[in-house]
Amino acid sequence: MNMKRSGIISLVVLFVVLAAIVASYAFHINRKAAQDAEKVVESTAVQKVLMKDLERNYPPTPKEVVKYFAEITKCFYNEDYTEEELEQLALKIQGLYDTELIENKSQEDYMADLRSEIASMKNSESKISSYVLSSSVDVEEFVENGYSCARLYCTFNVKQGTSGTVRSMEQFVLRKDDDGHWKIFGWELVEE
Repeated sequence: MNMKRSGIISLVVLFVVLAAIVASYAFHINRKAAQDAEKVVESTAVQKVLMKDLERNYPPTPKEVVKYFAEITKCFYNEDYTEEELEQLALKIQGLYDTELIENKSQEDYMADLRSEIASMKNSESKISSYVLSSSVDVEEFVENGYSCARLYCTFNVKQGTSGTVRSMEQFVLRKDDDGHWKIFGWELVEE
């Protein structure tokens, strides 16, 4: 009887050890799967800008429109991208433009001018280090020719190679379209 009892005890101990091994293995597999799920693929600045869906999530204020414009502009001059991404960035920024602004140039001329401007900035080793938008209280809203318009400023800090940083202040005029979206009607360099 003792023999039988020790055999049963040995069998129970063996099952407990096997159950502990299986539970430990399952815990390890679950932990590894959770860690893999937590790993987030880092997007580039270009990819982050391109992910914005202007159809569903158009910037609600003039300030947000110019902020998105500035982010795309930083990508043009600061980042590396493919030709396809350049074309996608160009379409994104044009999505912020008023139809009258877009109609001023053919798409071919727009892309040629854009490529030339980007090449010029990159050849001079210039990069936009930062930008500062007008505060919300400094956004001037007005009506012109029956359109709701807004005026605000954005100062770009441009690092030029090793020669330091230059400030470039731009005045933006935006106009509401028929869908109630603020669109960039134009901008110009402001002499300080």
